[in-house]
Amino acid sequence: MIEPDLTIVEIAESAGVEIPTNCTSGTCGTCLVRLVSGNVDIPEEIPPGLDSFLVEEGGILTCCMKPLSSCDIDLIPPI
Repeated sequence: MIEPDLTIVEIAESAGVEIPTNCTSGTCGTCLVRLVSGNVDIPEEIPPGLDSFLVEEGGILTCCMKPLSSCDIDLIPPI
């Protein structure tokens, strides 16, 4: 089920999955994970904790991005 007002880290937390966070604003990159499937709202201006290479590799910041569909993520970031 999609929760339109919740970030991915909030949804994960409610499911009992812990994703490390620090800044909760997309600046530090602590919550970086790999999007395996699904769609996430990636802002036009990429947050400082992410770059275009990481986005191309499936990287998303769970603290500030919201799902647009059901998503599968890998907690190991694409680094």
